[in-house]
Amino acid sequence: MSDACVDTALVQRYLAARRDRELAVLEGFHALKHALRFGADIVEAVATEPAELDALAAELAPDLVGTLAARTSPVEAETLARLVPQAPRTGVVAIARRSPVDVGEVLAASRAAPVVLLEDPRTMGNMGACVRVAAAADAAAVLTTGSNDPWHPEALRGAAGLHFALPVARLDALPDADRPLVAIDPEGEPLGEGELDPRSILAFGTERYGLSEALLERADARLAIPMRAGVSSLNLATAVAAVLFSRRF
Repeated sequence: MSDACVDTALVQRYLAARRDRELAVLEGFHALKHALRFGADIVEAVATEPAELDALAAELAPDLVGTLAARTSPVEAETLARLVPQAPRTGVVAIARRSPVDVGEVLAASRAAPVVLLEDPRTMGNMGACVRVAAAADAAAVLTTGSNDPWHPEALRGAAGLHFALPVARLDALPDADRPLVAIDPEGEPLGEGELDPRSILAFGTERYGLSEALLERADARLAIPMRAGVSSLNLATAVAAVLFSRRF
């Protein structure tokens, strides 16, 4: 790769954006599509072939035909390859401003939709997949505890830009709320139709350790996902999907 073909100033902006807690780096057509569809503030977007984005939009997102190419500047392939760890096949990346979240407002909202709480999640891609599932199931929010940032670029990649479809935020601790706290725990009562308050906070722990004793003691109820004997756990995003979609049918 020739350094003469690389826009070093652009590369530095994207490297800085990946570390900025107010920005989000979007990788690929679907991430930019979802961000625009749900009202993200796009700082800049670049693509190796901006005109081809409208052809993709015509096939996959007709509501955005004429929007994607107009918002995107051309960039050399050599530069795009430096902007993110793995250049997306669709040749487009962007920087957006993160959506601010007022956790108090989220928890107080009266809409009959559950909040997903991920206690100390460890894997960035898994966090992103949980956001994607929660957005599809029309959950009220995804909240996380622990040190990992749910807006990390790897989580954003796993969510395909759907962080902009619902509130996503990290908490130091879950505040008190008028929502019932439901722990998803193997020792709980089997999950069944009609068992969930629609405004529940659904708490999920890590695949290896599950939920902390402190959160289990605080929970108003414990529910288990029925599984075949001998299967010890589900992938975190799969567990979130199983519980969220159990209430929709």
